[in-house]
Amino acid sequence: MIRAGFAALLEAHEGITVVGTADDGVGIVEVVRRTRPDVVLMDIRMPKVNGLDATRAVLGMPGVVPKVIILTTFDADEYVFSALRAGASGFLLKDSPPEELTHAVRVVAEGEALLSPKITRALIADYAARPTRPQVPDASVRSLTDRELDVMKLVAAGRSNAEIATDLFLAEQTVKTHVSRILNKLDLRDRTQMVVRAYESGLVRAGT
Repeated sequence: MIRAGFAALLEAHEGITVVGTADDGVGIVEVVRRTRPDVVLMDIRMPKVNGLDATRAVLGMPGVVPKVIILTTFDADEYVFSALRAGASGFLLKDSPPEELTHAVRVVAEGEALLSPKITRALIADYAARPTRPQVPDASVRSLTDRELDVMKLVAAGRSNAEIATDLFLAEQTVKTHVSRILNKLDLRDRTQMVVRAYESGLVRAGT
């Protein structure tokens, strides 16, 4: 019923077509292989193959691969961070309002990362707080300019380009240029992976 509800909700919006659904991780991989969708809504907890392994399988397919949005609950999914590392473009709470679901699909389809400041900071900061995290940024992050480091920290805080521009007294286009350069220098897919790298490298830490 949940899948049918999501499908009906999305189909009701112009420009969105649901090409398939599946009830487990194996089915998702098969549907994606057959239909080649632009966006996949991936439940993190599924029978047979979980959402993490299914995300890796989907994003490891040859050719053009879809964007993956992880559907999760806030306090029970220790695999979300690993899913982001695997290349997921973001995640969405299962109890989010209907308009957030359609917004998420459109945002991710356009190539942007879906970063909810509240949830993203909480999940990744929890991972970053573990004792094994490095104490100083790694070499690749240290190669960034001071301004690029400033931008990366604000991206990790869940700030949009417009908000970063205001915070740093820059033009929004200048912020976009900095973001693109950071992604290129660190060989990252999108802003979500930038957030992960910021926490992994020690550039930002829990509580900052």
